[in-house]
Amino acid sequence: MTLTRLATPEDSAILAELFYQIDLHYFGPERASREASARYARDNLFQPHCGVQIMLAERDGQPLGLATFSLLYPAPEYSGQLYMKDLFTLPEARGSGAGRALMRALAQLAVQNGCKRMDWTAERGNAGALEFYRRLGASIVEDKIYYRISGESLVSFSRPSAS
Repeated sequence: MTLTRLATPEDSAILAELFYQIDLHYFGPERASREASARYARDNLFQPHCGVQIMLAERDGQPLGLATFSLLYPAPEYSGQLYMKDLFTLPEARGSGAGRALMRALAQLAVQNGCKRMDWTAERGNAGALEFYRRLGASIVEDKIYYRISGESLVSFSRPSAS
């Protein structure tokens, strides 16, 4: 049976390994680094500047995956919104119900915190994720456009002289 729980600072080593597995999955061995993942977990997670929370999925005490999320306010009807940034399960846990358990735990947390909706994004080319979310009953939000400023454009825009 898959159990879910909010991660704590004591889970930093587990989270570092899961972050490494995420990088390995999405970017390959040439960009994935256990050292960088451990450093990131140590320097960022559970710090005052970190607005993210993490839900872990486990079976028999072994991590299966995670979901990173934030509770955002305000949202429609003077409520909140749970925004999920990432959902990831280890390859051997896919199809086991771990992803569904993480999504259900987030939905329960959203309802407990007065949120009226739960939002996330998915890569257009990730057919498995798109099918998984469709099976959950999620709908695609057609009336929103997802924007991004990154890299040198972000640095340039952050300067006081930027227009």
